[in-house]
Amino acid sequence: MKVILLGASGFIGTNLIVKLVENVQDEITLVDKNIIYFESIIRLNFKNVKIVESDFSEKTDFNELLKEQDIVYHLVSTTVPTTSNQQIPQELVSNVVVTSLLLEACISCKVKKVVFISSGGTVYGIESDCPLKENIAAYPITSYGIQKVTIEKLLYLYQYMYGLDYRVIRLANPYGPYQRPNGILGAVTTFTYKALIGEEITVYGDGSVIRDFIYIEDAIRAILNIVNGKNKNRTFNLGCGYGTSINQVLVTIQNALGIEMNINYMSGRKVDVPVNFLDISRYETAYGKLKPIPLIEGIRRTAEFMKNQYRL
Repeated sequence: MKVILLGASGFIGTNLIVKLVENVQDEITLVDKNIIYFESIIRLNFKNVKIVESDFSEKTDFNELLKEQDIVYHLVSTTVPTTSNQQIPQELVSNVVVTSLLLEACISCKVKKVVFISSGGTVYGIESDCPLKENIAAYPITSYGIQKVTIEKLLYLYQYMYGLDYRVIRLANPYGPYQRPNGILGAVTTFTYKALIGEEITVYGDGSVIRDFIYIEDAIRAILNIVNGKNKNRTFNLGCGYGTSINQVLVTIQNALGIEMNINYMSGRKVDVPVNFLDISRYETAYGKLKPIPLIEGIRRTAEFMKNQYRL
């Protein structure tokens, strides 16, 4: 089987690659805009991996990229939730319009399945009570969430018109190895890293914001179950299924590492939904209990990875 990952060098892509290459008979093509981003993967020297430099834009030759590919993983986003409302028209073009071009190429190239990593954290908005089910109405309060929902609807349309098979994973807040520790995504990873190096931790609001955090290995295992499964549903929530406040995260990091932390609380942000955690019963009914590892164990594993990766 031939599998291609677009936006492959990121956190989720890197962890997917490590698992996908275990099927040595498969050919895995990794796509991102600069080969430098694949430094971690290149060091692992996988034999069944090919790397292609390409951007994700209206000028991209998707027909060339997708030639003879069976499964397409769409992992690309040109924006993040906290800043996506600043340039809404441009971001809609960069993500939604370009994805429509990608799907046109999927039809032309007879791709068998598209896997889209959506966002359980942003598509639902603030209108519904938690835990959030897949069938409730989605009212995102960020352009990022609007983009994700719109791409989901595009996938439905292409399935309806052309029979293009797809899976949508509404992923909560993954954390763990290979996530950038100094980025603007990933509270657990960022806070853990800053605790290890003794840097000040910035919290927006009073720390009462509640999120659904899932360790990346649990997320990847579940994603592959969804991709390879035969369940009639095409859209799945994926998280731990319960909420944890930012303050609880901070206490857990302190307990896991035995480190006193310097925390700076700042004004809250309008883009932050107060409470968000997912109902994962659809997944567990189809594929069995997820049994995610506890947050404290995930933090310990993340910290151990960072100590080795960054020589802390």
